[in-house]
Amino acid sequence: MNPKGNALVLGEQKIFSYYPGCTLKSSAREYDISARLSCKALGVELEELENWACCGASSAHSSNDLLAISLPARDLRTAGEKGHPLVAACAMCFSRLKIASHDLQNESTRKLVGEIIGHEVQQATPVFHLLEVIDSRLEPIEVKKPLTGLKVACYYGCLLTRPPEVTHFDDAEYPQSMDRLLSALGASVLDWGYRTDCCGASFSLTRTDIVRKLSHDILEGAREVGAEAIATACPLCQLNLDSRQREIEAEYGTRYNLPVFYFTQLMGLAFGIAPRALGLERSIVSPERVLVSRT
Repeated sequence: MNPKGNALVLGEQKIFSYYPGCTLKSSAREYDISARLSCKALGVELEELENWACCGASSAHSSNDLLAISLPARDLRTAGEKGHPLVAACAMCFSRLKIASHDLQNESTRKLVGEIIGHEVQQATPVFHLLEVIDSRLEPIEVKKPLTGLKVACYYGCLLTRPPEVTHFDDAEYPQSMDRLLSALGASVLDWGYRTDCCGASFSLTRTDIVRKLSHDILEGAREVGAEAIATACPLCQLNLDSRQREIEAEYGTRYNLPVFYFTQLMGLAFGIAPRALGLERSIVSPERVLVSRT
């Protein structure tokens, strides 16, 4: 669960500085679109951060620790000037922003980073994942088209909850925020053991064999509990489980046909937003079977 202080801040906050990040402006733009539409339906205002820059996810932290802090520090400073908590929907961006915010609590680090970016860096700006914001205001929630009967496996991935002493996101091993959300929307949320396992992340570009093995285990786990769909909060998780699914099926001689939704897309469907407006036609594994079964 979120710390009580965080829950209080989130429950009362109406406006958030929003960091979309590079992926949500390109290959995962349906995540950005569905996040904005769903938040609007909830009365949550997302103000896109002005002149935001790449957070360095997938590369900076593996090459230079100082660079990994300095890149998101500029965006944290901008959000701090606005006076609103900073929210990210991408799990990778959330991780980099959260870790940088944590590291900038060190005075010497703040001073050094301030010299690098050319601006004084203040104390850490509050950073939250979009799921935390939504989880703080589930009651009351107006559902126009409940997801009744849809069996969903909630997949959080490995970045949202780790390291727990930094992210402070839900329970590190058994998170429940997405489960609570989709249950409130009427879905049948399944209990399974792969909710925080790694899918292979950015190895999708360099070691596809690793990604296929790890993603196969996740897909297999979802099928074993009877899932009709997987819900996720990470663009790389969605990419690996969706776009690599046919390759995995060919390699392992099996068939999953499991559509992989962003949790915001499922929110949008429950709020009565049209599938095309939520970008569902961009999915590699067609969600049509799931959608038709509910009409």
